[in-house]
Amino acid sequence: MSIKIVVLVKQVPESNDLKIDPKTNRVLKEGVSTMISPFDQFALEEAIKIKKEGDEITAISMGDLETKSTLMRCLALGADKGILLNDEEFKESDTFATANILASSIKKIGDYDIIFCGNSSFDTGLGQVGPELAAILDIPHITYVENVEKLENSKLFVKAQTDEGYNIIESSIPLVVATIPPSSFQPRIPPLPKIIAAQKKPFEILKADDIKGDKNKYGSSGSLIKILKLYKLPKREQGIVITDAPNIAVETLMELLTKDKVI
Repeated sequence: MSIKIVVLVKQVPESNDLKIDPKTNRVLKEGVSTMISPFDQFALEEAIKIKKEGDEITAISMGDLETKSTLMRCLALGADKGILLNDEEFKESDTFATANILASSIKKIGDYDIIFCGNSSFDTGLGQVGPELAAILDIPHITYVENVEKLENSKLFVKAQTDEGYNIIESSIPLVVATIPPSSFQPRIPPLPKIIAAQKKPFEILKADDIKGDKNKYGSSGSLIKILKLYKLPKREQGIVITDAPNIAVETLMELLTKDKVI
């Protein structure tokens, strides 16, 4: 039996050194280089790992027209189809509105078995879209997945991080899998022939009218979170480095902590 896999990807800035418009409270994207969020590329890699002949992977991303480059990279890495969700009505969506938009687009596609996404995005790191999407679609979800073990008899087995270590979790499909890359993960760079071949793979841009659904749940009107102010965290001041012998260093540290009323 062939399976249909959806992978959700997000285009994020390559650098954390971003500029913010104080009037609109938006990140200024002009002149900023972008990439696939590493969490999402790892999700794609895990999807490709379990793909067999006859299976199909559809990569979906929401963003401006420049986001097409991220989806083309997904196609070069091994996805079969690319879908860009681009509409003015999608702008200013928080995680809940984003999950509703993604849910409508997935329903538009039709049948699906596994939805892969990053456990959180590289830029905001909220980690809410995956669970919210699963709740909207009324299907199970597993978070903090570091490795997909196998897909067998319509059941997926994954290795997931916990506070105590790891669990091997079994779930029936369909489900949402939110992945977190291990420290050893190195994102692949597709070779030139794959990049060229990606140009011939199916790709479409969907608007709000295309995915239908409740437009009141999209964009700012469908968002539960309102951004009052967006600003960069101030740089940390340089700390104190104690280079004395261990016994003296401990005494110095205790004096400093006592002086600052930490202890």
